[in-house]
Amino acid sequence: MTDTGGLARTPQPPYTAVIFTSTRTEADDQGYEAMSAAMAELAAQQPGYLGMESAREDVGITVSYWTDENAALAWKDVAAHLVAQRRGRASWYSAYQVRVATVGRDYGWTAPTPHDR
Repeated sequence: MTDTGGLARTPQPPYTAVIFTSTRTEADDQGYEAMSAAMAELAAQQPGYLGMESAREDVGITVSYWTDENAALAWKDVAAHLVAQRRGRASWYSAYQVRVATVGRDYGWTAPTPHDR
């Protein structure tokens, strides 16, 4: 599935959401932005990937969507992702939490564009 307007387009539930919340260290970027972009690109190539949404202020929140928990678990163990996880603990994050959930219901709304009116 593709992302539109920053929101992931997901199929009808059920599917799996991996919610990664974090706080950053006071250190400079130290390659964080480049690694984040590389991980987003790599995740999109994984079997079962559905999309991702991310925001960062005082707390960073990234939600990735997967066809099922097995697909999410497989992403957790991709070698390059393991490297990023270790680097995150060593340099970028002062704390993080991962939550994995099965989405049982979803709904939304999108404002009409001028050509839709």
